[in-house]
Amino acid sequence: MSLQTFKCPQCGGAIQFDPGTQEMVCPYCDSVMDVQALQAMDADLARDLAPEGMAWGYEGEAWDESEQHGLMVYACRSCGGEIVSGETLGAAACPFCGNPVVMTSQFSGSLRPDAIIPFQVSKAEALQALQKHYMGKRLLPKVFQDSNHLEEVKGVYVPFWLFDAEVDAEMEYSATQIRHWSDSNYNYTETSTFRIVRQGAIGFSQVPVDGSNAMDDALMESIEPFHLESAEDFRTAYLAGYAANKYDVDAQQSIERANERIRRSTESAFASTVAGYATVTPQRAHVRLKNGGVRYALLPVWLLSTRWQGKPFSFAMNGQTGKFVGDLPLDKAAFRKWFAGIFGVAAAALLAVSMIIVHIM
Repeated sequence: MSLQTFKCPQCGGAIQFDPGTQEMVCPYCDSVMDVQALQAMDADLARDLAPEGMAWGYEGEAWDESEQHGLMVYACRSCGGEIVSGETLGAAACPFCGNPVVMTSQFSGSLRPDAIIPFQVSKAEALQALQKHYMGKRLLPKVFQDSNHLEEVKGVYVPFWLFDAEVDAEMEYSATQIRHWSDSNYNYTETSTFRIVRQGAIGFSQVPVDGSNAMDDALMESIEPFHLESAEDFRTAYLAGYAANKYDVDAQQSIERANERIRRSTESAFASTVAGYATVTPQRAHVRLKNGGVRYALLPVWLLSTRWQGKPFSFAMNGQTGKFVGDLPLDKAAFRKWFAGIFGVAAAALLAVSMIIVHIM
């Protein structure tokens, strides 16, 4: 397998991509290199590289097929140590010398991404965002911030499919308008019912669908949007210092989810044009997609995981915009106290209203 590392031309140390400067930085001598200058290292990725045969087993008991499945072995060019990874891993750090490495064969030929959004947010900023995420959470256990164990903070380039499509749509709604008036004898209510039809075309560009089984689709959608107009042409130098996976859900498998996102967005866009009614009920929706296209991109995500009282908690942060999401534990005692307080206020207000009514009567 082809393995690529990036070395500082001044001291020979491992360099990595820095979100703050958007350059390649050496942590040993502080040298700075332009990412564009490393573009020549991507030349090999333009060719389809056939995987080399791997020798599984040793002088003793051999690996069986189930154990071999999904494993890849690489040799670090810096120290010679072997890196064992899953078959979708595209970038990592050597566990022996710590140098960032890129498995270039994972991104060669048809697997090579069309585009990449480099990290704009640093690891330090991700940790600050986690602490900010704790703030203002009244029902968060007070000891959580102090006693939870931060297990991992990892910058990951997540594989995404970006879908383009044009849509012809026809929508039908049932709507009502209600008018009230009174005279000296009666109160009147008039309800008018309308049939509303909307027709038109709408275009969608770069609708993202994550192509990794390891990532929860809902979690990835919750940290959107990514500013895809800022995407760069793919270069392996951007991967240095981060983890990266190639897709294991292909474009064909992702079409259904992309179509569903496009359909929901189309229905929402057309529904927003039906205004000024008391009620609006969708009756029929006909959405036809055409002229579809797809691109493959790597998008930056910070993944943070903590553990508290034996239970894991995961968080995700958009590595471009800094949008942060994640679930937090609930202090049940504080929740009961809060609920009792709300219920008590409501009961007191209800009692006061009842006493007023009795007094009037």
